Amino acid sequence: MKRLITIPSRRLYAILSGDDSLDRGSANIASPSCRQQPRNFMLNLANGSCTKLAEQLAGPNLVLVWLLQSLGAPVWMLGVLMPIKQTGTLLPQMAAAGQIRRLPVRKWIWVGSSLIQALCLGGIIAAAAFLPAVAAGWITLLLFTLFCLASGTASVAYQDVLGKTISKGRRGRLLAARSLVGGLLTIGAGLGIRATYSGAENLDPLLILLGCAATLWTLAALLFGATTEEPGTTGGRRHILQEARAGWEFARIYPGFRHYIYVRAMLLSVEISSPFFVLFASTRLEFGTEALGYLVVGVGLSQVISSPFWGKMADNTSKTVMGYSSLMAVAAIGMTLLLPALPGESLQLAGFILTFILLGLAEAGARLGRKTYLVDALPADERPTYTAFSNTLVGCVALASAGLGAVAQIFGAAALLLLLALLALGASLICVKLPEAEAMLDLPRE
Repeated sequence: MKRLITIPSRRLYAILSGDDSLDRGSANIASPSCRQQPRNFMLNLANGSCTKLAEQLAGPNLVLVWLLQSLGAPVWMLGVLMPIKQTGTLLPQMAAAGQIRRLPVRKWIWVGSSLIQALCLGGIIAAAAFLPAVAAGWITLLLFTLFCLASGTASVAYQDVLGKTISKGRRGRLLAARSLVGGLLTIGAGLGIRATYSGAENLDPLLILLGCAATLWTLAALLFGATTEEPGTTGGRRHILQEARAGWEFARIYPGFRHYIYVRAMLLSVEISSPFFVLFASTRLEFGTEALGYLVVGVGLSQVISSPFWGKMADNTSKTVMGYSSLMAVAAIGMTLLLPALPGESLQLAGFILTFILLGLAEAGARLGRKTYLVDALPADERPTYTAFSNTLVGCVALASAGLGAVAQIFGAAALLLLLALLALGASLICVKLPEAEAMLDLPRE
């Protein structure tokens, strides 16, 4: 019976990973990990499907924005959600990398972080259910900050475990498959939201979504804990200044790494833009919170549509994925700004859903492209350090982006979206000069 289950599982792995030989070795990961790669691939896929769905059910791009609006929290709180996400996720990574380096097995860092994220969502549910609007808003922001700090720590561990357990050439397909399955689940969730949230005036549907997300994070932790990770090399414990010095020296020596950091910083304009799309829609378009289910479906559709070509393209040329994603974001912003000219609520809603799908395509491509690029480009023994260094620098940029809410307050959401479009266009131009991942560490000729 076990063999009957194993064979289809390995065949499914072969289809999803693009591996036409189940017994072929993987030269760029350790031999024991190569033997366990089909199992690790499928566990990682199941883990990612849970987290992708959880991110949409409790994400700052949509559901948390709706929660704060429904609570009656101050408007400025909506504008800081995505900067908190980016800053909280990225800034602690330098300190985390120094600790992770001394651990031969690093998957447990991700597991512990995931459980913390589940507990934070539970706290947000309690605050929203029992506290006044302003107090609930503050508690939500504080717990969401802790949630993002845990996410940032997990990110360093995940990219290192991914590099140790999944061979180059299959990582992009794995990340794409995670998005595909997660997208299909998100579509189902969006349809369910539409059926249950339509006409509802209380917070119950939103709190149920957060509860489901907390459960999914817990399940994801169990799945990731089951991954077989062989002990790796340890570089000894380094404090944050040593980590920063090592990363800075790396950026000084390799121009390819510097260009990646520039692109990564500019891509923030793509990844933080969705709440401002919602803000623009709530102030300039003729529909309200009943559109939530449709927008969640739109996010799921974008993940499903993007997965077949982003993953394969990322394994071939991940820098092109980042460039195309930036241009898609520019197009989505341009289309959104034209929506108020459309007559009627139904037509505006349909147009907004389409632009939200296009933005979702851009976000998915930006995330998948940058992750695949860095994992493929960096040496395995220093991957946590240089991943954390680049993310920490970008986290500083994200911290400054918290002021974008003031820009929207003073000049309006339309002006802010135009600014984000210019930054995204800049990212696409820098991508032209960015070397391919395998050439990132090539030194320029004298």
